[in-house]
Amino acid sequence: MSKKQHIQTKFRWFELADVLELGIHRVRARPLRAILSALGISIGIATMIAVVGIPASSQQALDSQLENLGTNILKVTSAERGNSKVPLPTTAADMIAQIGPVTEVAALGEVGQSAQLNDRIQPGLGIKSSVYAAGPELLPAINGKFAQGRLATEGSPSLPELVLGATAAQRLGIDSISGDPQQLWLGQQWFSVVGILEPTPLSPEVDSSALLSTAYARDHFGYQGNPAMIFVRAPTTSIDDVRKVLPRTANPGAPSAVDIGNPSQALAARNVAQATFSLLFLGLAGIALLVGGIGVANTMIISVLERRKEIGLRRALGATKTGILLQFFTESLVLCLFGGIAGILLGIAGTALYSLSQGWPLVVPPFVMVGGILSAVAIGVLSGVYPATRAAKLPPTEALAAL
Repeated sequence: MSKKQHIQTKFRWFELADVLELGIHRVRARPLRAILSALGISIGIATMIAVVGIPASSQQALDSQLENLGTNILKVTSAERGNSKVPLPTTAADMIAQIGPVTEVAALGEVGQSAQLNDRIQPGLGIKSSVYAAGPELLPAINGKFAQGRLATEGSPSLPELVLGATAAQRLGIDSISGDPQQLWLGQQWFSVVGILEPTPLSPEVDSSALLSTAYARDHFGYQGNPAMIFVRAPTTSIDDVRKVLPRTANPGAPSAVDIGNPSQALAARNVAQATFSLLFLGLAGIALLVGGIGVANTMIISVLERRKEIGLRRALGATKTGILLQFFTESLVLCLFGGIAGILLGIAGTALYSLSQGWPLVVPPFVMVGGILSAVAIGVLSGVYPATRAAKLPPTEALAAL
């Protein structure tokens, strides 16, 4: 490169830096206008970050939950025929346990009673909890754990025992079984609460119920042993094979009257529904970005009209059309980038607050942050094309006539 070419290149870079500095200076000179102009961009980018980040955080929490709970649980219930249900046979759980890959089986029997805080609550009134009969095999089958206490036994004749699911305990206002014994009224008798379970998301029936021992329910409430539902656990690789043979094994006389469900799939489907709903908010974020871009374009057009004197002076002093074009382009880009960066920070803050309130981990995919910056740049370019072109084409004589 000759010395002349070197000087010309250095001059172009100097001119470009001068134009960029001038464009940034104009934005800094009117900060309130810049903030208001970039507000639409910020709202759009923040909404986009939150709409993608919140479902991602929810998905991460769900994946962790399913990993802990397991996706290898099936729930067997009786199907409705007309207005009635065909009860599962009393031998259904034992028959299912004979299936080779099955590792855990637990039956939950409906007792037909409800537990309440005292004996003065009228039927149909007050807070009550449904009651099921269950054996010690229930917790391994649903991967349940005790938050407090132990399994219910038959207890003493004067004060039998029961266990509460997490939601049932919360509704009845029993948060601890230490200290004074907690008692509930059930079937014309007081029962002692000897245990509270941790939440079991894959079996909400257990969560919202009181559990008696199967022997006590049979001896005192006439429980016949027909399960209301049966939880079956098998290795994940065999779960589809087990599912195929479950109806005929559970009720050989009426296999079509048996329903097989996978609670983990229901949990995942609920999350998919939430993700689908969030697409609506993603559309709203796009509309906010469009409105923000129009706002920036409007601001730049007004700026061109207000600064015709400046444009005329610069053209008279030797500024080229390209220089004027770059100056207004730079202002548009700086406005949108400022809005984009502020929107990303707002979006992360909003996602963090919501995730923390739900007890989820914070997850903001990097691609959405990169997408936010690229969107801001694209809007800056699009909204700056017309005002910058109009400023560059402004004849110096017309601009100077405004002096």
